[in-house]
Amino acid sequence: MSQIPLEQGVIDFITQNKQDYRICTSCSGPVMLPVALKSPKSTDIVIEIGENKLYISRVQARYLRRVTSDMIYDPEVGLSCNAYPGL
Repeated sequence: MSQIPLEQGVIDFITQNKQDYRICTSCSGPVMLPVALKSPKSTDIVIEIGENKLYISRVQARYLRRVTSDMIYDPEVGLSCNAYPGL
């Protein structure tokens, strides 16, 4: 599987926040969460971004054509999903 392109806004966000993230499935589609909230799996695709990593779930990788800024989790909005209580 070839590397999935990243929007510059995603690269900038990860670089500025200096932490690893994971793209996983939510009730409303793919979401990018810090690995402190959603741990990576051994089956994830890993993309190096400077000193950090973006993990992409194999499930999501099949459907993603590009990682976009609208996938970044916004705690002000939260998630309307029972799979992630409290988010």
